[in-house]
Amino acid sequence: MSVIQKIRDKYAVVIVVVICLAIVSFLLQDAFFGKSSLARRSTTVGKVNGEELDLGEYQRRIQDAEAGARQQMPNGNIDEQTRQYIREQVWNQFLNEQIMQAQYAKLGIAVTEAEVVDQIKGKNPNPIVVQQFTRDGQFDRVALQQTIAQAPQNPQIRAALAQLETYIAKSQEQLKYITLIKQGVYYPKWMAAQQQEDNSKTATISYVSVPYASIADSTIKVTDAELNRFIQDHKQLFKVEESRKVEYVSFDAVPSAQDSAAAIQQILALKAELDTTHDVAGFINRNSEIKYYDGYVSKNAAQVPQKDSIVNLPVGSVFGPYFDNNLIVFAKMVDRKNMPDSVKVRHILIASGPQGGLPDSIAKKRADSIEVAVKGGADFKALVTQYSDDPGSKQNGGEYDITPATQFVPEFKDFAFEGSKGQIKVVKTQFGYHVIEIMDQKNVGPAIKVAYLGKSVDASKETNNNAYGAASDFAGKSRTAANFEKNVQQGKLNKRIADNLRPMDFVIPGIGQSRELVRWAYEAKKGDVSTVFTFDDKYVVAVLTSVRAEGTAPLDDVRPQVEAEVKKHKKAEQIIAKLQTPASLDAAAKSTNQPVLKAEGVSFASPFIASLGFEPRVAGASFNKGWGTAKVSAPIEGNAAVYVIKADSYEPVAQPAQDLATQQAAYEQGIKSLLDQQLFEVLKKKSDIKDTRGKFF
Repeated sequence: MSVIQKIRDKYAVVIVVVICLAIVSFLLQDAFFGKSSLARRSTTVGKVNGEELDLGEYQRRIQDAEAGARQQMPNGNIDEQTRQYIREQVWNQFLNEQIMQAQYAKLGIAVTEAEVVDQIKGKNPNPIVVQQFTRDGQFDRVALQQTIAQAPQNPQIRAALAQLETYIAKSQEQLKYITLIKQGVYYPKWMAAQQQEDNSKTATISYVSVPYASIADSTIKVTDAELNRFIQDHKQLFKVEESRKVEYVSFDAVPSAQDSAAAIQQILALKAELDTTHDVAGFINRNSEIKYYDGYVSKNAAQVPQKDSIVNLPVGSVFGPYFDNNLIVFAKMVDRKNMPDSVKVRHILIASGPQGGLPDSIAKKRADSIEVAVKGGADFKALVTQYSDDPGSKQNGGEYDITPATQFVPEFKDFAFEGSKGQIKVVKTQFGYHVIEIMDQKNVGPAIKVAYLGKSVDASKETNNNAYGAASDFAGKSRTAANFEKNVQQGKLNKRIADNLRPMDFVIPGIGQSRELVRWAYEAKKGDVSTVFTFDDKYVVAVLTSVRAEGTAPLDDVRPQVEAEVKKHKKAEQIIAKLQTPASLDAAAKSTNQPVLKAEGVSFASPFIASLGFEPRVAGASFNKGWGTAKVSAPIEGNAAVYVIKADSYEPVAQPAQDLATQQAAYEQGIKSLLDQQLFEVLKKKSDIKDTRGKFF
């Protein structure tokens, strides 16, 4: 007890201080890292002019868009590429909302409820309403009114109408805005007249050109200060978005000879059954990586390796094995026949069965009656308009052009290719009864039905382990950028470059889906070397070689381009100093040891000159009224050379001048068309946009 008492006496104050510090630490931890943390992680995926998009809202929008996309997919699945597209689409939609709503508010643009109602129920409905309620080529106002009347009792119709109203309101806002902008487009009459005068003649000129190539690049010295000054003077040419540049080495798990031998053994074990089976389609679909196509292909249109050997096989014979990319394949000739390579048909569909429509017996009776009427000379197109339930062909008289590869229900296609030209028949399919007429059949010739038993040659576990081991060994020895480059050279490895990687990129050419590498590039520092990334059968090690912030490109990224321009300008200064102010073309030619040449058909309207290429300064100088045909020009710094020119003569253009009012209207229409395409991009550039989605995806 005495020991405990001593501790209490001696360390009581210390213990109290420690306890207090612990409590304060706990409170600070909760404040900065807990649920109500003062420094909790931001969930903002982006900002537009200060308006934030929260991660939860962004994901909700993505989920809604993905749900809509799944409804359009045959199997209800969407791949990673589609997901990436949807993410960008949703982000751009948010940008559009924030940027355009600010513009509408600034200009006082609004769409009232009365306007929306008029766009739906009014005398001239919105085009989207007309499109939704068009029947047999005519707007069906009765169907629209019936749909509106059903809305209070039908939640689905009510939701669809609400969505339609929202779309119309937004489209009307946009229409009002773009109309206001377009009303400001004006091309003055005096400017049109001046343009006509400028373009009313062409010039024939004599000239002396001193090419920049006549001075060796090695004689021109430039400094980084001069190069950076050029960049600052021409910032618009070097404007860049945020991006990264990586160099990488890929160790691919390429199937070995042993892997190929194993795949061959697998497919050889299946060949015996392929030779003897009566259910070719079932066997192929169970065992092959090339699914069975139960259709014919024109012999001439067949596109397969070893084509000559395959298309000439007797029915029932097998050819192979042969390689088709990464597959080992046996081909079995199932059947051959003569048939056209394309057919033109027209049909009338009387829908029935599980897809909807009439009861089967009534549909069959109606189709039979239509067949009799058609064979008796009735107007086929009129019957299509009156009776057909196929919206895909109703507008063009029920016609289709099909080939053996066209995706059609088998019964329909079989009759189209196996029947004869002019034949009319009722054909039953899963959609109902079709009254089909074969209008034309072209290029009748041999066609084949082939079954392909294909097996991929995949890398074995051992091959994958070897590739991963090589990548890990390389990564372990290459922890710095210098060592990375050294080991690439020593190992004679194929180094690749991925430039301009954006924060939300998901694919790198040469690798494929590689989001993890892109995220690493935005988290790493310049010169960092990655660990091993695994992408399918590739094992990748990368080094971050460039970090570009949004703004003006750094000199290191554009040095070759800038050096070329600065050296060209310095060469021009030397040449102009040598020419000084020549009294004549002969004097210019003599001082530079260059010949006097001619160019004809020079136009003020075009910067291209037949014998010189793109030289807008020369084209403009050819029509300088101060020089005319009497004086030689001052030296002109062009794109490929320094020029001294003299206009010899001017000839009127053969084409008569356009009416000024027509020219004004055409110019204004051209500008208005550009507004439709580019106005939003201009507004984006003028907006403050922060895209931080890369931190979350």
